[in-house]
Amino acid sequence: MASSKAKTVAAYLKELPAERRAVISAVRGVILKNLPKGYEEAMEWGVASYQIPLSRYPHTHNGRPLMYVALAAQKNYYALYLMCDDPKLQTELKAAYAKAGRKLNMGKSCLRFQRLEDLPLPVIGKIIRAATPAAYIRRYESTRGKA
Repeated sequence: MASSKAKTVAAYLKELPAERRAVISAVRGVILKNLPKGYEEAMEWGVASYQIPLSRYPHTHNGRPLMYVALAAQKNYYALYLMCDDPKLQTELKAAYAKAGRKLNMGKSCLRFQRLEDLPLPVIGKIIRAATPAAYIRRYESTRGKA
C-alpha cells in the first residue's frame, strides 16, 4: 500500500490487513498519547497525518496543513515521518538503535521499520512531545526566512 484514498484514519485502519493494522494502531497510540495539544489527526497525502490545521496556521508553502508527524503502512515496510529536526533527539534515536543492536533505517525525516519491535517507542514518544504547535511554527518560519 503506497498511498490510501481513505478519508479518515479509522477508514485507513480498516483497509489494512489485520497484522499491519495492529502495528499501525500501536504506533498511532504512541503518537496520540504524546502529541501536544493543538495538532490534529487527519488523512493527508494518503497517510495518517498529525498536523497543524490551516485554521491555526494557513501560511504554509503549499497551502496544506503543516505536517508534524505522519504514519503509513507502505508495501514493504512501515514509515514514521518525524519532522522534528532537534539534533539532540536525533542523537537519542541513534543511540537507542545502537543500544538495541539494530540498524537505524532513516532518511531525512522518514523512519522505516519492518516490525513494531524495531521502534524504540519511548524515544519516539519523546520526539513527538518535543514541539508544541507554536514552537513548531516558529521553527518552520525560521527555515522559510519568515522569523
